[in-house]
Amino acid sequence: MRAGLILLITFLNFLSAWSQTNSGSDAVYKQFVYFKDKANNPFTIQQPQQFLSTSAIQRRERYQIPVITRDLPVTPAYVAQLKQAGAKVWYTSRWFNGALIQCDTTTFRKIKMLPFIKTAETVAQRRGKSASTSGQKRAATQKFKKTGQSLSYKQLVFGEATSQAKLIGVPEMHQAGFRGEGMSIAVFDGGFSGVNRVSAFAHLFSNNKITATFDFVDKNTGVYEKDSHGTEVLSTLAANVPNVFVGTAPQANYSLFITEDVSREQRLEEVNWLLAAEFADSMGVDIIQTSLGYNLFDGANTSYTYADMNGDKAISTRAADFAAATGMLVVVSAGNEGNDPWQYITAPADADSVLSIGATDSLGRRAVFSSIGPTYDKRIKPDLSGQGLLAAVINPAGNVIKANGTSFSAPIICGLVAGFWQANRQLTNLQVMDYLKLSGTQAKQPDNQLGFGIPNYIRAQTLADQLEGELNNNFKLFPSPVSENHFTVLMPVTADQNTEIRLFNAIGQEVSTFSYHYNKIKSDRTFVTFELKGLAPGIYHCVISGINRSETIRFLKQ
Repeated sequence: MRAGLILLITFLNFLSAWSQTNSGSDAVYKQFVYFKDKANNPFTIQQPQQFLSTSAIQRRERYQIPVITRDLPVTPAYVAQLKQAGAKVWYTSRWFNGALIQCDTTTFRKIKMLPFIKTAETVAQRRGKSASTSGQKRAATQKFKKTGQSLSYKQLVFGEATSQAKLIGVPEMHQAGFRGEGMSIAVFDGGFSGVNRVSAFAHLFSNNKITATFDFVDKNTGVYEKDSHGTEVLSTLAANVPNVFVGTAPQANYSLFITEDVSREQRLEEVNWLLAAEFADSMGVDIIQTSLGYNLFDGANTSYTYADMNGDKAISTRAADFAAATGMLVVVSAGNEGNDPWQYITAPADADSVLSIGATDSLGRRAVFSSIGPTYDKRIKPDLSGQGLLAAVINPAGNVIKANGTSFSAPIICGLVAGFWQANRQLTNLQVMDYLKLSGTQAKQPDNQLGFGIPNYIRAQTLADQLEGELNNNFKLFPSPVSENHFTVLMPVTADQNTEIRLFNAIGQEVSTFSYHYNKIKSDRTFVTFELKGLAPGIYHCVISGINRSETIRFLKQ
């Protein structure tokens, strides 16, 4: 805990500037200003220890991820000039190369004229009101017929959390000795009220497993207050009362960050998400768990549209992909809009380098509230699914209750991620994602309802043992047979950066061509989905080629 607090103090010292004013004031707007460059910067990529912890540097070294200019703090002189112009600087962002400021409109007009300012956007309106939707939107209850079950040893250990753990193979994972030991998970939410008082979390404090806490809304370290949502989310991961309730990763280390202001819904909360992700990176966190989603905001003119769910637009989506590029694995709830007019996944679940999680019941049937895909650019979402209907959680009073939402299926699966990665530390974040997707119940025919289906520890571990090396070098095509108007190619580490995909029918006629630029700095593996237009049923040959290699995959289009 002490090491985390020291790093937090350092982080705040050089990444933000603070003036003693009322943090809750809405007298002026909040803007995010983007800088043109990082010129005359005293920090260098050759000395990352100036702005990254030893753990963060080791994570990059382990997975051969270079420190790049994006990782550098902003130029301090630019921050000084913002303050001189009359702005209050709340935080600065390394990845977005900018600052969150608060000022009146007259001051803002002057700031936009400064020579180092590239652009700016309003992220908090003058006054908040009841949000059209919430980053923590609750799902309505859905009723399914119950089935009888006999009491087993696993039920005695996991207690009320048995069904959600059993569905994804967590009991077997724990029996194999992987309960999250040595893994670091950062949870972003709206509050963790009661966590410091509930006995189910006592082991986190007695064993120093809370490594850092911070409230990015009010800018202080107090997080055991405000909303109960984070408490319930954390319980599915970290609670540890054998025979009563055991989470999926009870022995992991946790950082608890408040990024969500539950009283309103504004893009400022996405900026908070970005800042928390940067801090998690600087600490050396392995996994980010976020049961938050963004689409509609208090100001209608600031809301996203479905067209914005393209993996590149939303602030939190871009931040999530940057987080993945540093080697962290980001687990995101898909959203609870499945039976609403919006229907689709929300940001940052549309990011291409995250695991977005849908919700099922205890038998693996999709919950009607679970948001669906595809993304606007036709990628399959959600990626995986787990129990989020009548999931067992612990509330701030310490009582076990049943709750609905992808808010809970996501952390339940996050614990599987932690244990599986603990067992296979040689794998990169995206390779872990690959194996879990391939272990899904729908791996051969993923869809936009449950994605690749429900993952399982035993299946994933078997694949990791069998396919290590092969999976790193070979292309894979899903689904097979292709039943819809799209197919997905799993790109290996050894793929050329510029890859061409050509489809030929059974008599050798070329029917489609796709080009893909593979960014190896951003990721070392990825699933890429291509849309098929007017392709008749039959046998096809998919020829995938680059400068140095060519591979042919035969598939059936139904």
